Amino acid sequence: MGLWSFVKDAGKKVFGGDDKEVTGSALQDELKDLGLDAEGLDIQVDGDKVTVKGKAVSQEMKEKVILAVGNVEGVAAVEEDISGGDGDGTFHTVEKGDTLWAISAKTLGNGARYEEIFEANKPMLKHPDKIYPGQMLRIPAK
Repeated sequence: MGLWSFVKDAGKKVFGGDDKEVTGSALQDELKDLGLDAEGLDIQVDGDKVTVKGKAVSQEMKEKVILAVGNVEGVAAVEEDISGGDGDGTFHTVEKGDTLWAISAKTLGNGARYEEIFEANKPMLKHPDKIYPGQMLRIPAK
């Protein structure tokens, strides 16, 4: 079980208006839209905290679900109690001025490996240059 912190005011907008709150069903829809397999996972929202429980199909899917729901505007924390993974993910929070090359150099020891980070974060990332401060990214194993 883990608790992951996110930047509440950064992230993808899943609603058209600013006055609506994030709901579990909206997050489930977001996971479906991204093509992520959330079968067997229960998502509950309490204010700006999301709780995800259940069994994931893989460690990769577990990490992607955490990031997909956490990188939504209005979500400040994701608490997970997800089985089916075989370890704890390594994540990186994007800072102002970061590029995938710089993140790759810092976390993987070689900037030219930025494509590995890009691939590890698909389908949430559509382009390697489209990252923003406060976004959390999966870092693949070295």
